[in-house]
Amino acid sequence: MASSSASNDRYTLYGAPGSGATPVHAALTLIGAQVDVVDVSPWEGESERERVSSINPMRQVPALVLPSGEVMTESAAILIWLGDRYPEAGLCPTPDDPLRARYLRWMVYLPAAIYSMYWVRDEPTRLTPDPAAQAVMLERTAERIAHCWHLMDTQIDEPAPYLLGEKLSMLDLYVTVLSRWTPHRKRFYREAPRMAGVVRRVDADPRLAEFWAARFPFSMG
Repeated sequence: MASSSASNDRYTLYGAPGSGATPVHAALTLIGAQVDVVDVSPWEGESERERVSSINPMRQVPALVLPSGEVMTESAAILIWLGDRYPEAGLCPTPDDPLRARYLRWMVYLPAAIYSMYWVRDEPTRLTPDPAAQAVMLERTAERIAHCWHLMDTQIDEPAPYLLGEKLSMLDLYVTVLSRWTPHRKRFYREAPRMAGVVRRVDADPRLAEFWAARFPFSMG
């Protein structure tokens, strides 16, 4: 349930449906804050990157304008900040919770090991003009992503029923969205069988049904 402070807060979120802005938008939906969305897809070309450059000089999304007017970037940082800003939403362990170290570890692992691969995948010409080399990079980055999911799955505690225990957290939202990306859910289910039930559970969460339908429709069960 949204707190009175959350319902009075208004954010502006830059990022297209299905992008890295999606877990942030899902979190804000659960928190109950007001969100104005600016759809922009920097991976689609220079004109789209220019649209976001005044907000984020990295010309990437997500970018979140806070109620104070300050701009935050980096999806993991935004999710962690939102979890701490709205503890009543119960979307992250508090600083003194024994689960906090585990939460921070995996929240940082996702962008460092997995999300970062998409900078290469979105536009392989950034690193090489050779089409043959680009094809190799796409293949190897997909394999690297799958391997990183496997490593996470073998190290994280058995979900019960979520990745940090009884409550859905920012970590569950983050994994659910990223696992829909290349190499896609069928491969994710094979590489990360223990986390498979978690993402299916978040896919089906009734509190997010309208949100998923509007911002990231998904049919793979």
